[in-house]
Amino acid sequence: MNKKIIAGALAACLGGAFAPALAAPGAQCDGMPRLDVATPAGFCVAVLADGLKFPRGVLPLTNGDIVVTDMTGWAPKQGKLWLLQPKAAGGGYERKLLLDKLDRPNGIVQGPDGMVYVGEVGRIFRFDLRDPARAITDVIGGTAKTPRLPGLGLHLLTNMRFSPKGDLYVNVGSSTDHCENDGKAPDPTKACASAEGPEALGAIREYTMAWPAGTVTSWRTHARGLRNSMALAFHPATGELWQAENARDAIQAAMPQLKSDENLPHEELNLIKADRHYGWPYCYDDNVASPEYPKTACSAQYAAPQRLLPGHAAPLGMTFYTASRFPELYKNSLIIGYHGYRSNGHRLVALLPDKAGAPLGKSVELIGNWERKGKQGRGAPVDVKQGQDGDIYMADDHNGLVLKLHYAGAKP
Repeated sequence: MNKKIIAGALAACLGGAFAPALAAPGAQCDGMPRLDVATPAGFCVAVLADGLKFPRGVLPLTNGDIVVTDMTGWAPKQGKLWLLQPKAAGGGYERKLLLDKLDRPNGIVQGPDGMVYVGEVGRIFRFDLRDPARAITDVIGGTAKTPRLPGLGLHLLTNMRFSPKGDLYVNVGSSTDHCENDGKAPDPTKACASAEGPEALGAIREYTMAWPAGTVTSWRTHARGLRNSMALAFHPATGELWQAENARDAIQAAMPQLKSDENLPHEELNLIKADRHYGWPYCYDDNVASPEYPKTACSAQYAAPQRLLPGHAAPLGMTFYTASRFPELYKNSLIIGYHGYRSNGHRLVALLPDKAGAPLGKSVELIGNWERKGKQGRGAPVDVKQGQDGDIYMADDHNGLVLKLHYAGAKP
């Protein structure tokens, strides 16, 4: 198994949400303002929209429009859903408000029925963009017969992906950092109650869908022991589900001998199999017992990660690249946004496929040097999706931007 750690660190400093810093006055990328970041030769990053408050999800449509979820912040029922449409003349996008007063909308996907599915706290609903009234139908939670999502504690946001078969896989984040109780460390002699059972937190749920109705016929916990599965993607060839784990914080408090937790624990890249347990909160990294559960036989009980990712990189979005615009090198690579504010975050990488086609080959940095420049805050990519044009679209919640990674170079 490939357990290479993706290296890379830049100086740490926090920045606010300001206007984007352009590469140079008038610099453009595919006819749009160009962001001042480092990319491989032939690539550039275009600023498609700015001035959003807290954009999290992007959905590029086949007609060139983009639907964006904007949480606006962490307050309940203040979120918005925007439609970005290319201007008829002059370039750029016009912004149109589709829905308002949503409860911290995050995930957004298009279903097999062509409908737009949006994840709020505790709920997933859908609507038809062709409907001028924009009537919404609850799929999970709300008025649907399927119970609401837990939406508890630290990791209450909803992200989801449709499988190749049309079933819906949904992140159910853990309510705590590491199963602590009122600030106290967990009891090492007892299992973490919230991480176990048929309604476990820190899990991925599988919702069996009926088509063309788009309704849930049944659901179950598909896999558990996954602290927060914000980055999910189905492999284009195998149909297997891959997950990038947002691992625990504050391990240093339980390991006073550790001088720095900047690179520990690592985030993980997991190949998700039904009914497997992936170790949270009992184990970390490559099945190492957590200091709070020192006697755990991790290798005997839990599935190990396929690959370790940089510590605290916070992968919040990823997609397999299947288009032909980028050089052949990137075909079927897994493109991941590292959202984290610490040294390993604020970048976009491609994990190239190995000989078997798994995303376990070399890591290539697609966007780097995404630091404060002038008035630009540090980059913080969230959702990452491939557009019909073969470019990669992203939301940057720290700077209020919608971006795309564009390739305009000559292909080898």
